[in-house]
Amino acid sequence: MLRSALRLRRSMATFSGLKLNEVVNVLEKFAPASLAEKWDNVGLLIEPSTDKHVERILLTNDLTEPVLGEALEKNVDLIISYHPPIFRPLTRITMSNWKERIVVGCLANSKALYSPHTAWDKVVGGVNDWLAKAVDIKGIKPLVPEPGAVDGTGSGRLVETSMPISQLVHALQDHIDNSVHVAYAVDHHPKTFVHTVGICAGSGGSVLKGIKADLVITGEMSHHELLDFNHNGTTVLLCNHSNSERGFLREFQCILKERLQEKCEVIVSEKDKDPLQTAFRSNSQAVQQVKQ
Repeated sequence: MLRSALRLRRSMATFSGLKLNEVVNVLEKFAPASLAEKWDNVGLLIEPSTDKHVERILLTNDLTEPVLGEALEKNVDLIISYHPPIFRPLTRITMSNWKERIVVGCLANSKALYSPHTAWDKVVGGVNDWLAKAVDIKGIKPLVPEPGAVDGTGSGRLVETSMPISQLVHALQDHIDNSVHVAYAVDHHPKTFVHTVGICAGSGGSVLKGIKADLVITGEMSHHELLDFNHNGTTVLLCNHSNSERGFLREFQCILKERLQEKCEVIVSEKDKDPLQTAFRSNSQAVQQVKQ
């Protein structure tokens, strides 16, 4: 009942709102689109009208069709999707492809769309800094500093620490509120202490490749990349791609509310989730296999 009452109170709250370009300016001040990788597609991707007024904003890691349905149901004006649903050029916009249907749905219902992706990865206080909070940080710096930046902006993070792997695994699970896959280095075990940790949210194989670290944390990595890291003395923790990113949305919700001076309502999607789910074997199956 308390949760329902809080939702009702929020739904009754009034927000003066801001023009779309004013909200975009606030987003750009937090993480300029110019920070993004050259191959990325970031910024304002769908602008329904030049005078669009924004009162309610939905944060999501991925703009899927269920999330778009949620946006329509909750009558949001702007969707901020960390991953850009429009990545490669669209040659047509029809109802035969789910990404094209999302574009149609946004335009038909006057929903603006903004995607920050790698700009949020690089910025200080962004996704990688959030993921690094799972570690007992004694020092932190970017793996690849942004040219000309002096404030710690750049790709990935390298963290100095002193933790046994088992403790770090539990801390990471608590931080992302999900399970973690562990690939131990050839000479490592749960009680091995690590002193350097490489961080790269999402798919971090290329960014983390070749770094000297006792352990790395990322979302996903190929089988052969895992073997290379393990044989080079590095334990790997995998969170699943979007699980290594999604938790930042709750942190950014507070940041954005403050920067918009509470003039817009900012909510986090309830439909957004990682497509990979862990299916555990039942005890009966396990017992039966042991008997065999």
